[in-house]
Amino acid sequence: MRVLIIGSGGREHALVWKVKRSALVKKVYCAPGNYGISCDALCIDIPAHDIKRLLAFAVKEKIDLTIVGPEQPLVAGLVDEFEANGLAIFGPNQRAAELEGSKAFAKELMARHKIPSAEFRIFTALEEAQNYVNSARMPLVIKADGLAAGKGVYVCTEKVQALIALHQIMESRVFGQAGSRVVIEEFLTGEELSVLALSDGENLVYLAPAQDHKRIFDGDLGANTGGMGAYAPTPFLDEETFRRIRTEIMEPTIRAMAREDRPYRGVLYAGLILTSEGPRVLEYNCRFGDPETQVILPLAASDLVEAIMACRAGGLANFQWRNHAGAAAGVVIASGGYPERYTTGHPIVGLEGPLEKDVVIFHSGTKAAEGHPVTAGGRVLTVTAWAPDLEAAIARAYRTVGKLTFDGAYYRRDIGARGLRKR
Repeated sequence: MRVLIIGSGGREHALVWKVKRSALVKKVYCAPGNYGISCDALCIDIPAHDIKRLLAFAVKEKIDLTIVGPEQPLVAGLVDEFEANGLAIFGPNQRAAELEGSKAFAKELMARHKIPSAEFRIFTALEEAQNYVNSARMPLVIKADGLAAGKGVYVCTEKVQALIALHQIMESRVFGQAGSRVVIEEFLTGEELSVLALSDGENLVYLAPAQDHKRIFDGDLGANTGGMGAYAPTPFLDEETFRRIRTEIMEPTIRAMAREDRPYRGVLYAGLILTSEGPRVLEYNCRFGDPETQVILPLAASDLVEAIMACRAGGLANFQWRNHAGAAAGVVIASGGYPERYTTGHPIVGLEGPLEKDVVIFHSGTKAAEGHPVTAGGRVLTVTAWAPDLEAAIARAYRTVGKLTFDGAYYRRDIGARGLRKR
């Protein structure tokens, strides 16, 4: 098979890395890719949002399967265009991708179908949202309705924080049209985790549950980011709770989407919180997570392409997904100043040396400058290691992180620490 992967981040590098190991695959392309991906696939200089050019390339090169990494092209209807032209593609169509594209839609879907989540209100007018905040009990969570690259969520412990968040989202429009509506939710407490499953529209197979680290600073302090690291599997998820996640959240979500004429085929990624009353949905994503994918796929014993083809054929009911024993940990190295202002173009030192066993470096924001790697984004690299247990995986990842640097390089030093405490 000739496989095209769309995107340019660490998630896409992990997808390329896994796909090229499939016995079904002859050649892997990535559009647009990055410096690291170019070492593993043929990179095509087409942006992930340029549906017309991506379609033309896939037709011309007779691509057998396209896998979509980021959410924006899914929400924009990339899958619909490819399928209308007879091309095999993996990901939800535009109507199904609204599950991520609109937090308001997702909350209303959960309310209609009694899928457990936080209590919420939806507002389109700033003054109404402000009045609600002034009368509500704190803390609250305020979310931009549309896509905001993982940064449109504000956890507010004081009213003034909530009012500032509303001003930024709805008046200053820091997230553009994504802020035309806001969802205001009750604040839930508990352990968070990411559960990803492949769906053929009726059946699900589950990947290793993972825990992301959203905040920029150690101890889960500071601003939300796209993710500063992850580990899998989650030691605090017992079998009974996982059963409840499957039967109360994941399976009902797939059934609800089918009932509303939005059959969901692709990756269903639920961001969850384990409260004292049981698991609750924080948000849905309609694609592989980043950085969760960078730790989930190295643990996968199954052939990802084989699983995707089973999804497309509606054959997941008989597909058994298998994971290797042990654990994986991934540490993101970011540009200084991220997730706010940062500079790029800094040479990356340390990539040329041999890697320790069971370690891989996934590139997120890198490009070539005179043939050498330089920084090109906020999140630059994810160092992933796997080992028989989580403690060993974390230690192995950080040993490699310590050998990599660039001007302003920053990383959290506590990735996986919560998992070690919960063993």
